[in-house]
Amino acid sequence: MEAVAWILLLVFLLFVSVGVYAGVRAVKAAKRGIDRTVSQARRTVEDTKLRAKQFAQPGPAGELAELRLSLRTSMRATQEALRAGAPQDSSLSEALGLFERLSAHGRELDEDLKRLEQEPDKGRLASQLPELRERTERITRSADSLRWAAQDRAQRFARDDLDALDREIEVEASALRHWTQVPEAPPRPAPGPAAGAQPGAGTAAGSGAAASGPASSAGSTAADGQPRSINGPTPTAGADHWWQKAADTAGVRRENTT
Repeated sequence: MEAVAWILLLVFLLFVSVGVYAGVRAVKAAKRGIDRTVSQARRTVEDTKLRAKQFAQPGPAGELAELRLSLRTSMRATQEALRAGAPQDSSLSEALGLFERLSAHGRELDEDLKRLEQEPDKGRLASQLPELRERTERITRSADSLRWAAQDRAQRFARDDLDALDREIEVEASALRHWTQVPEAPPRPAPGPAAGAQPGAGTAAGSGAAASGPASSAGSTAADGQPRSINGPTPTAGADHWWQKAADTAGVRRENTT
C-alpha cells in the first residue's frame, strides 16, 4: 500500500512539473508576442511622426526626419530579408554577421540624428547635415547591397530549381506519351511438299520414293497454287494400262468358251 502511495505521489509531481513547464513556456511566448507587437506599434508611430515632420517642417529639421526615415526603412527591410532567407540558405549566416555590425553603426547614426532634432542652433545643424547625409547614404547603400544580393541569390536558386523541375517534367511527360506497339504476328509460311503427309505414311512411302517423287511433287505444287508441270504424270511400275486390260479380257473369254 505504501508503494502505491509513493507511485501516486510521483505521478502527481510529474504532472505538476509538466504543467509548470508548459505554463512558463506559454507565458514567455505571450511575453515575446506582446513585446513584438509593442515594438511594431512603436516603430509605426515613430515612422508616422518622421513622415509628418518631413512634410511639415521644411529645412534642416525636415531633412533630418527624411534621413532617419530612409535609414530605418533600409535597415528594417534588409534585416527581414536576411532573417527570412537564413533558414533555407546557410550561406546567409555570414551576411547576417556583417549586417549586425552594420546595424551598430546604423543605431549610432540614428541616435545622432535624433539628438540633433532637439538642437536649437540651426546654423550648427545645417553645418553637420552634409556629414550626416554621407554617413546615412553609406549605411543605406551597404544595407541595400546585402538585401539585393540575398534576394538575387534566392531568385537564382528558385529559377534553377524550376528549370530542373521543368526538365524532369518533360522527361516524365515524354515517357507517359511513349507507348509500345504490339508487334504483328509474322505471316505463316506455306506448307512444304511433305507438310500434308500423315506420320504413319512415311515408312510405306519410303520404298516407292524414287518412282512416286515426280507425281507427288506435281500434286503438291498444284495444291499450293503454283502452275502445274507441262509433263504428264510418269507411269509407275505395276500400273494397269488400257491395252493390258483388253488382252486380259480376251484371254478370259477364250477360257470360258473352251
